[in-house]
Amino acid sequence: MTYVYRFGGGVSDGGKGDKNLLGGKGANLAEMASIGLPVPPGFTISTAMCTRYYEDGEQFPQELRDEVADGIAHIEAVTEKRFGDPENPLLVSVRSGARVSMPGMMDTVLNLGLNDATVEGLAKKAGDERFAWDSYRRFIQMYADVVLELDHGAFEEALEIAKEDNGFTLDTEMTAEDWKALVTVYKGLVEEQWGKPFPQDVHDQLWGAVGAVFGSWQSERAKVYRRLNDIPADWGTAVNVQAMVFGNMGDTSATGVAFTRDPSKGDRAYYGEFLINAQGEDVVAGIRTPQYLTKAAREEANAKPASMEEAMPEVYAELAAVFDQLETHYRDMQDIEFTVEQAKLWMLQTRSGKRTAKAALKIAVDMANEGLITREEAIARVDPAALDQLLHPTLDPNAHRDVLTKGLPASPGAASGKVVFDADAAERAAAAGEAVILVRVETSPEDIHGMHAAKGILTARGGMTSHAAVVARGMGRPCVSGAGSLAIDNKAKLLRVGSREVREGDILTLDGSTGEVMVGAVATVQPELAGDFGTLMEWADQVRRLKVRANAETPLDCRTAREFGAEGVGLCRTEHMFFDSARITAVRQMILASDEAGRRAALAKLLPEQRADFTAIFEVMAGLPVTVRLLDPPLHEFLPQQEAEFAEVATAAGVDVDTLKRRANELHEFNPMLGHRGCRLGVTYPEIYEIQARAIFEAALDVAEKSGEAPIPEVMIPLVATRRELELMKAVVDKAAQAVFAERGKTVEYLVGTMIELPRAALKAGEIAEVGEFFSFGTNDLTQTTLGVSRDDAARFLSAYVEKGIYAKDPFVSLDVEGVGELVSLAAERGRDTRPGIKLGICGEHGGDPASIAFCEQVGLDYVSASPYRVPIARLAAAQAALKAR
Repeated sequence: MTYVYRFGGGVSDGGKGDKNLLGGKGANLAEMASIGLPVPPGFTISTAMCTRYYEDGEQFPQELRDEVADGIAHIEAVTEKRFGDPENPLLVSVRSGARVSMPGMMDTVLNLGLNDATVEGLAKKAGDERFAWDSYRRFIQMYADVVLELDHGAFEEALEIAKEDNGFTLDTEMTAEDWKALVTVYKGLVEEQWGKPFPQDVHDQLWGAVGAVFGSWQSERAKVYRRLNDIPADWGTAVNVQAMVFGNMGDTSATGVAFTRDPSKGDRAYYGEFLINAQGEDVVAGIRTPQYLTKAAREEANAKPASMEEAMPEVYAELAAVFDQLETHYRDMQDIEFTVEQAKLWMLQTRSGKRTAKAALKIAVDMANEGLITREEAIARVDPAALDQLLHPTLDPNAHRDVLTKGLPASPGAASGKVVFDADAAERAAAAGEAVILVRVETSPEDIHGMHAAKGILTARGGMTSHAAVVARGMGRPCVSGAGSLAIDNKAKLLRVGSREVREGDILTLDGSTGEVMVGAVATVQPELAGDFGTLMEWADQVRRLKVRANAETPLDCRTAREFGAEGVGLCRTEHMFFDSARITAVRQMILASDEAGRRAALAKLLPEQRADFTAIFEVMAGLPVTVRLLDPPLHEFLPQQEAEFAEVATAAGVDVDTLKRRANELHEFNPMLGHRGCRLGVTYPEIYEIQARAIFEAALDVAEKSGEAPIPEVMIPLVATRRELELMKAVVDKAAQAVFAERGKTVEYLVGTMIELPRAALKAGEIAEVGEFFSFGTNDLTQTTLGVSRDDAARFLSAYVEKGIYAKDPFVSLDVEGVGELVSLAAERGRDTRPGIKLGICGEHGGDPASIAFCEQVGLDYVSASPYRVPIARLAAAQAALKAR
């Protein structure tokens, strides 16, 4: 097997179709080289080697060493430099490159090949001693951090002391002699912490760096990122070894990061930043505040430092032409890294750029309208889950804002929360149910878990392409970066802006669209979902087969769902209505009654309340199907707990408190979730379902008479395990319907079906379909009963199960296709065999999960039902599933 693939200098051993083998970076470097772009020569060690590296106990086989030697020879031949040569040294970068972008999660080493001898040769060849020693100190610091895993802070502290001793504030003020002195200090730190001198053999340096990049695939931050983004652990990473080009060779050199379109808004305008006389890590790490790429962006920000368009007009023009070429070639917005070495442009990377949901929509719709991609491709380009960023409130523009400071609008959206100063604190607070804002001087990949836990991220340093900005945009978290007026005291747990202080636990609000940071919470407004969103949803609706309904039991939920495009209600949980404070006493009276007469007396009080509930819902959903689940939860959830509650029920029922308490004890269950609930309530107390059915049909007729458009009630009997249970309950519902229709002299169309949420129901679906006119798969409970796992208690161990690969994902978030999915598929097949036209849907939380929706399309269900705010996600996911099925 070949492990090393070359690129550059007229050679390309791979291309953009080889991402699985070469990683995204390696495949795109080979592709850029093949289409004639200026790419420094190099080679890629494949992802297959990463897998073997771990299988072999983190050892490098001899065949890899031989192929790498050939790869180095290739770079030497193209550059006419020699690796380790003290007269004409070749320096290389060693970078990771997974098959999908994982920004900042894995390791990079630059300037590799420098030692005490080659630094002198580099100085002579470049004619710039300061540049050479600056590069050497960077290499030692980076190698010590990434490969030797030494204390990074000690090196930063040494640099700050050196600048302070010289009275400098910027790195660029340091002279060659200053860098030489710092190199000596750095080498001393290495020997002190590592116990050995800094490695001088360039080949030892290279293999150490390759091992570190492979090792970073299993770093804690990479594992967290993979888990959050569903990236399999067995994919591995490639390693890219490439000739160094230098952006820190004076004022005609620069480095930058750019996007071919705005990744925050999606506008068709070049978007990026650069630094003169710097290396790439300076831009992405947020150590220095970069300059704007274009004149227009600089003027809009009212910034003083010249843009690249103004400072380097000829190179900028060449770069702009490359942007257009790459976007046309890849047919997508590109995220590009480049270096200018003494006025010569070099392309270091291109990849499909991460973008906000708003930008993804705009870019997809614009590219389809431009003819660059098809409408079907536009639908496929937008991650359904990312729409969540657009579907929640934003800050009310008319609300009072106590603006503390302003930074860069790095990732749009708004969030309020308690201030925390480290990632662990953010994770702990979020686990306790608190909304937090993570405040950092600058984020690093180690902060990934805290960034995910936080509602928003605020940094004092860094630009629009810093680690914080890129990761926050990918996560959909609002982020304000580069708020330079912030003085952060991590020890005292506070931040200062001038004379104002904000302490840990105080509330801040971030507006990631303007960069404003405000003290206190700020009111929000609902989003405006039109324009590109409406266009893409219209295109999606034209191709999807699955209908999309909402889980909703209030008029507000129903209105929200209809605004988001819901085509009915797939689950209306009636027990939620019973918890209302105005009726809970009557509910308790019904439950605690000792006979049917007592229960009917209490139900008579509830009938008009329940009818009003259904009337309000049916008015919103007139003309559409509404699946109403009859009373389902364990009775203990309704029972009184306090003395005052018992007294209130006793008064309403006309009995004494002691009698009620004895009745409550009789109803006690050891495992109530598998106890007297669901249709078991209806079998033992059929009058409960009778009254609920009556309320449904009376409300449906009321709405039909008032609006002229009848809703279509679908009465769902919960927790059925046998045909006979459904037969008995359907008879109760049908009897109530006929009674109401006879009284009113009118009818409405309706169905009676069941929720498949027990394994036995799935297995006996053929028999149950003899009675049931529809099945709605309640995958929340079906997952619990199939796996034998309580959803409420599973959080204690499920994350470990996912990390250890027992389940690919949390089965309560994304359907367990192999287990629970098998039961769904079997029940659908057996139900259709008995009743060919049976209506099939899914109403668990999985109805809003794109992966689960793809499974529903595959099985051929008729609809999915999701929470109102996930309806657009379901619509888009259903369209993508339909396109994939074609």
